[in-house]
Amino acid sequence: MLQHLQTGKIGEALAVDYLKNKGYCIIEKNWRHSRWEVDIIASKNTTLHFFEIKTRRNKKYGLPEDKVGKKKIQNLINAAEQYVYQYPQWQRIQFDVLAILLNGQQPADFFLIEDVYI
Repeated sequence: MLQHLQTGKIGEALAVDYLKNKGYCIIEKNWRHSRWEVDIIASKNTTLHFFEIKTRRNKKYGLPEDKVGKKKIQNLINAAEQYVYQYPQWQRIQFDVLAILLNGQQPADFFLIEDVYI
């Protein structure tokens, strides 16, 4: 497996554990519709959260959150519209970014950016 794909899989697994520990209920992982994908869909209280997960092994090419641009957020919004159309019971939705920096043998660093919009 290519290293960047392996890094992404590791990051998504760490993200699931992190979010569960923060009180989120994981509903979907890697949910797809057409050409759009949402890394994690979770709920907390009465809000449905759409997460973009970005993971990096080091800061050589910048922080993970720096790689989430307007196009990525717009794709997240487009996917969320389709999800909510299929599951209309959700009244409140939110877009979030979870950036994960792997530190070799040390614990990973997590940076949660809540309620992102373009």
